[in-house]
Amino acid sequence: MLLSRREFLKTSAVTAGVAVTGMGFALAPVKAHAVELRKNLEEATRTTTICPYCAVGCGLVVDASDGAVINIEGDSEHPINQGTACSKGSSLYQMANNDDRLTTVRYRAAGATDWTEMSWEDAIPMIAQRIKDTRDATFETTNANDAVVNRTLGIGSLGSAALDNEECWLYQKMLRALGLVYIEHQARN
Repeated sequence: MLLSRREFLKTSAVTAGVAVTGMGFALAPVKAHAVELRKNLEEATRTTTICPYCAVGCGLVVDASDGAVINIEGDSEHPINQGTACSKGSSLYQMANNDDRLTTVRYRAAGATDWTEMSWEDAIPMIAQRIKDTRDATFETTNANDAVVNRTLGIGSLGSAALDNEECWLYQKMLRALGLVYIEHQARN
């Protein structure tokens, strides 16, 4: 059977329409959810932030109500992204509202197979003590040539692009004050 181009397109369109409606897709107009979302946003608290994914540093606006994130979108006043967001930045709402997201500190003792929950009040002093113990045990004031180095090779740091330039500067100063040499950052593209 020979079909003209026009007959082929008509047949294809009808077939696609039957297939889509047969799969349960309704082609009738539905009520827009944006109206309800806008109403909720009027009552929400708006906060600006930086996207945590890559080194670009796109600005985002987070709307929260009753302690829960209800919307995240690009910040139209931010000079880098001017209101746009990439696919990762657009998915931040799902990261914030995820039942599988950890909300407590988890700790696994040496040799243990299970994780236990721990409070921040217990975790922070433990982390600080471990940093101090490792620094004290591995600190070198001079190297093999008797040159002053004042460093520790027993600790390394991997930074995060979720920090802005000012936070990175402060973090770097703290690490250098501790004597760290192995300092890396994921935004080093």
